Amino acid sequence: MLRRLFWSFLCTVAWGELQPVFVTSSGGPRCEEITIPMCRGIGYNLTSMPNELNHDTQEEAGLEVHQFWPLVEIKCSSDLRFFLCSMYAPICFEDYLRPLPVCRSVCERARAGCSPLMQQYGFQWPERMSCEKLPVQGDPENLCMEMNNRTETKPTKKPTPPPKCRGRKCQERDCACKCRPPLIPIQRGTALYNRSVSISGIPNCAFPCKEEFFTPEEKEFANIWITLWSSLCCVSTLMTLTTFLIDTERFKYPERPIVFLSACYFMVSIGYLTRVFLGHEEVACDGPMIRYHASGPTPCTLVFLLVYFFGMASSIWWVVLSLTWFLAAGLKWGNEAIASYSQYFHLCAWLIPTVKSVGVLVMSGVDGDPVSGICYVGNTNPENLRIFVLAPLLLYLLFGTSFLLGGFVSLFRIRNVIKQQGGRSKADKLEKLMIRIGIFSVLYTVPATIVIGCLVYESSVHNEWMTNLTCPCKEKPKIRPLYSLLMLKYFMALAVGITSGVWIWSGKTLGSWRRLWGRLCGVPAPVVVDTKHRKKCLLTGGSTLLSGPHVAPYHHQIPYKPGGHLSHV
Repeated sequence: MLRRLFWSFLCTVAWGELQPVFVTSSGGPRCEEITIPMCRGIGYNLTSMPNELNHDTQEEAGLEVHQFWPLVEIKCSSDLRFFLCSMYAPICFEDYLRPLPVCRSVCERARAGCSPLMQQYGFQWPERMSCEKLPVQGDPENLCMEMNNRTETKPTKKPTPPPKCRGRKCQERDCACKCRPPLIPIQRGTALYNRSVSISGIPNCAFPCKEEFFTPEEKEFANIWITLWSSLCCVSTLMTLTTFLIDTERFKYPERPIVFLSACYFMVSIGYLTRVFLGHEEVACDGPMIRYHASGPTPCTLVFLLVYFFGMASSIWWVVLSLTWFLAAGLKWGNEAIASYSQYFHLCAWLIPTVKSVGVLVMSGVDGDPVSGICYVGNTNPENLRIFVLAPLLLYLLFGTSFLLGGFVSLFRIRNVIKQQGGRSKADKLEKLMIRIGIFSVLYTVPATIVIGCLVYESSVHNEWMTNLTCPCKEKPKIRPLYSLLMLKYFMALAVGITSGVWIWSGKTLGSWRRLWGRLCGVPAPVVVDTKHRKKCLLTGGSTLLSGPHVAPYHHQIPYKPGGHLSHV
């Protein structure tokens, strides 16, 4: 084999001499000795970085290529080791500038021998190692390396159920729980070595950067799905906040917490969109593996604070909103009385998430999400998910729903009293208010309940997903994450922000935007006089602040008639 490889290299050098266009006056690439343990003694000892897979150093390439070591060890293909090293530690010649990959036949033999074994455990041949991208042997335009295989690699059989181990040797070789592909063993000397990173009790074993349970098509759809809903959430909440800034006096307690809830969801959507702009790998990954124990001023920490801190704050603002509605409807508090406690509302809504966020950072609980590409808490540790996410969300939902139910009971009582007194118009207005409150309550409680249900499912079966990767011979049904459930979770996590504009969908909002547009364009907007204020002025003999013919087109004149009754003219 070495002789054949040597002659291939000689031909390569000779071809380089015949093609001077590829040789620069400054010499060839900087070659360095191969330090990746798996690639030592492969038939050449010099490589250059970066490689075709965009690894800048051999340490980075070594972390990723060593995840295939179990396949090399069981010898599913005699070509696999040579093929992998040609990809991660490509051969280097000082006087030859063009890359020299392996021939397509080498890749095809490695894939034929190992791909069925990978499929048996639910994994596909990596797309970045596609054999179709490699040159064919004998092509004079594209040189490649070929191994002298005396025996053809026989493809493994079609996927079959994992073999039942009967002997001790079989048990140790095939059924032992260990860090298998696509899981990545953490090498000695790296920052995460012996730092409590484990999977199913196997120390120094990490999850890969991107979710390996799903197909490339499912991963691409997940990226589009999350980007779509986070963008809609951003636009909807921005409209709500802009409307509030245009007409601040319109949003008084008990409705004002809706504005702060929308502001929180706006920041959450920015956190998801940051992943779009910076990239999945930059935010959620640490080289070939998912990011663990993130801390310090990194994009991962920034995204965590945007999504977690403001997500928890939004839940508290919903509790405050339910409380203010209860105070107004159930205890008959006025706007001013509720507003006098606004500083306490803000203290709770911002201080509690701050304490929780600091606690997560201190405990190094921030980790990457291999599906969405964001950083959160509990992606790799179900215990952290239960403590910092599930428990608080359940409490917030319980308190908020209790206040809502109390407020609705009071509103129904008031409505019945008004109807008995003959106040039909007032009862209709109250019914409209109850419908709006009811719709908004459903638009929050339903998504929040679904998100909690998805998180309960994840925390309960997470360890089983990981065990299926490390211990393939376990006598349990093989399960994988429910793709549709994960997509539903991400949608519902942003749905409240998208629907937060329901409360401002009214004619008053259109009027506010018309007045803003009129001020920007220099067009005077019609002045609106409150009918109640006009009644008061006419009854007391006063006058409105407006006079003249320009009032008539927009308002009815309401003269006072003897007997104390008002009539429209």
